[in-house]
Amino acid sequence: MPLSTTGELVGRATANRSAVAAFNIITLEHVEAVIAGAESVDAPVVLQVSENAVTFRHGRLLPLARAAVAAAERAAVPVALHLDHVRSNALLRQAPDAGFSSVMYDASWLPYADNLAATRAAADWAHAQGLWVEAELGEIGGKSGRPALDAHAPGARTDPDQARAFVAESGVDALAVAIGTTHAMTTRSATLDHVLLKRLSAALDVPLVLHGSSGLPDGELAAAVTGGIAKVNVGTALNIAMTGAIREFLTAHPEAVDSRSYLTVGREAMARTVAAVIGALAAP
Repeated sequence: MPLSTTGELVGRATANRSAVAAFNIITLEHVEAVIAGAESVDAPVVLQVSENAVTFRHGRLLPLARAAVAAAERAAVPVALHLDHVRSNALLRQAPDAGFSSVMYDASWLPYADNLAATRAAADWAHAQGLWVEAELGEIGGKSGRPALDAHAPGARTDPDQARAFVAESGVDALAVAIGTTHAMTTRSATLDHVLLKRLSAALDVPLVLHGSSGLPDGELAAAVTGGIAKVNVGTALNIAMTGAIREFLTAHPEAVDSRSYLTVGREAMARTVAAVIGALAAP
């Protein structure tokens, strides 16, 4: 089917008080696994390419983006393409021609005023190109002379009043909020600040996004959706599934040399993880 847009999928989820899952892709196997997992549960999905993934691919966006677009257009479920955690303005400007309908511009590591100014400029340019824009805010530091606390740092939290002002002044279409998750967690032991999530949901009139969701158990994922999260980002969980399956296969088959044999089990493991995450988001 035709490529969907992130704005459409998130907007539909917001209206239905549900959430769309967004998975970070690194290889073609990631692309195929995410789509297969979403098709197995008949759910829409967002494919995300991060700036880190582009760096891994020698700074080239198009090879992975073109593969993702081709796979998405042949999917049996709606699929959108999102450029994630962009700090480089040069990379940002490649998004429209590479098939992306949305971008997450990440200046959250900067002090609040600088984050706002950079995000406003990025949003103005992106909107002129028809892109849907996500940003992130999670400052607790930066007060009383202390340095700003990166939104991805453990302990970071998003202030509802500051978030309301940030959204209004930056013009972004969605906001990723810091409520208890961190990136690259390999255990599902994180817990969310549900009281804060409720306050943020009441304070903001744009969809809320949750990053670092690999660290959440199923119950917390479901509660995040109930609390107002409309887009859930997952990356590390796919890498855990792929690496674990390949490691197990090669341990059992030390003679294996054909990469297709172990990439197959890795891809299948990621597809099962995708279906499980989407299922958890839909849990009552």
